[in-house]
Amino acid sequence: MTLPQALSFGLIAVIVGLFIWNRFRFDLVALFGLLAALALGVVPADKAFSGFSDQVVVLVASALVISAGVGQSTLIGRMVRKCEPYLTTITLQVAALAFATTVMSAFMKNIGALAILLPVAIQMARRSETPVSYLLMPMAFGSLIGGVVTLIGTSPNILVSRVRAELTGQPFEMFDFAPVGLGIAVAGLLFLVVGWRLLPGNRTPPSSAEQAFETDPYLTEVRVGEKSTLVDKTVGDLEALGEGDVEVVAIIREKHHRYTPAWHWQLFADDILVVRAEAVALRKLIDEAKLDLRATEDPDRDARTPKEGAEEKNTRGEPPRDMGVVEAVVTGESSLIGASARSLRLREHQGLSLLAISRSGQPLNRRLSQIRFQAGDVLVLQGPAETLADSLRNLACLPLLDRSIGFGRKRQEYLPIVLLVVAMLLVAFKLVPVTTAFFGGAVLMVAFRVLSLKEAYEAVDIPIIVLMACLIPISDSISRTGGAELIAGILAIAADALPPVGALALMMGSAMLLTPFLNNAATVLIMGPIGASLAQKLGLQPDPFLMAVALGAACDFLTPIGHQCNTLVMGPGGYRFGDYSRLGMPLSFLVLVVGTLLIPIFWPLK
Repeated sequence: MTLPQALSFGLIAVIVGLFIWNRFRFDLVALFGLLAALALGVVPADKAFSGFSDQVVVLVASALVISAGVGQSTLIGRMVRKCEPYLTTITLQVAALAFATTVMSAFMKNIGALAILLPVAIQMARRSETPVSYLLMPMAFGSLIGGVVTLIGTSPNILVSRVRAELTGQPFEMFDFAPVGLGIAVAGLLFLVVGWRLLPGNRTPPSSAEQAFETDPYLTEVRVGEKSTLVDKTVGDLEALGEGDVEVVAIIREKHHRYTPAWHWQLFADDILVVRAEAVALRKLIDEAKLDLRATEDPDRDARTPKEGAEEKNTRGEPPRDMGVVEAVVTGESSLIGASARSLRLREHQGLSLLAISRSGQPLNRRLSQIRFQAGDVLVLQGPAETLADSLRNLACLPLLDRSIGFGRKRQEYLPIVLLVVAMLLVAFKLVPVTTAFFGGAVLMVAFRVLSLKEAYEAVDIPIIVLMACLIPISDSISRTGGAELIAGILAIAADALPPVGALALMMGSAMLLTPFLNNAATVLIMGPIGASLAQKLGLQPDPFLMAVALGAACDFLTPIGHQCNTLVMGPGGYRFGDYSRLGMPLSFLVLVVGTLLIPIFWPLK
């Protein structure tokens, strides 16, 4: 072993050890690893920052933005909820949720697909009294097996495509993973539909920090527009659409007349509804029923003519792009205390519109404009983004951290899905490179206002980007110093006693065992060059071994820490560390067997 090889392996061993120790953030470890590589001369100065300009980093960031844009659409969630009446057993619920997550994960980042359907599953479990622990882990595992179907479904596929491009000059295409990935997905889903019985049903999700800061239901006002799906429906229909989480407190008709409705009251266009609801339920109701969220601005608003009211359409529907929406708490020093939105004329004096109000322990049932504020009230306010912080400071209101309640802006249901499909078609027909197509799709998500620029930046998982950008030059040093050939030679000794398929299984199993202790991106960057070198030493094609590395790195079912999807469901599902191996161990074995059998069929070993 040469000195450069020893330094490379020693540095990687330290990085892996720090990852396993989990004492420091993985992106911080990667940054210090790159710095150490520079100091040791393992990575030359002119190559140190090549990872930040690597196309794979651009592709991952673009895929994250597109996933966030698709997440703005509620179409998938609505489709699952429409099927809910037919999902009368736990097996059917697991099948539907795992299938939906798997399919979505094939066409967007798997963590994004899981995040979209997670609230749907929790609500379904609550309404059907199904233990939520039976549903969430199969969904997480479904998102992992769905991600292996296409290039953009999971980071390991993108990274192993980069390794292939360096070796052969030709990266994997968008659907090169599909023949093997679809077989894995089908086999995995069939197992999950039965295997959920291995999970504990007595897990109680702990109260999370987020739940501890949840507010009481909001009181707000919405208008039934002419295009609303609730026109000529009843109050009972509206509350049924809200799934029991929305209550109609009053109906305002004939400008100022306030009525307390019964469930059978019919709703008409231009009705103003005073409703009490949780933030998530309210947003869902507004989206699905096409209601207009009203901003309480001045005392004469309700007396305006239809023509005058039309001039204020931006306050009833989607605000202008320079408008912001924020949750804020009224502090004890606030000048709002004892006054109402009407008496203060908030818009005229502060440029703010009141969208909703929540008061702990006290149900509110008056008009928004008439409620006198108290210390501790949580308000949803709309105002110019550039002056919103100053206005809150002047009123001595404390802004809450963004909880993505989504008030004040309508979602675009179809456009993000259209942009995703167009990007995939451009790649499928080889009209543009995959990085270009998805970068363009990400830019158009912002250009067409599916996402704000702030939301697009927030969608990019900076720690993952930093991790990949730092580890790319370090992993390249393994090949540059001949370290990959050295490890491959050691593995080749073990593989000599095995048939070629056995060597393939050895590589996939090695990646699968390493992933729970490393980030899957790190696993591919380390094991990818080793797999290619092993294939070369055995006189076999590198493609099957690269596929095996990608598949093994993507399918971490053994721990909650190896993949973000597993971590995401741990708290809501009330899972313990050992619960993952109950379902994950047999699923890992299934993937290993099916993958080892399918890869040589579509990617010949010789």
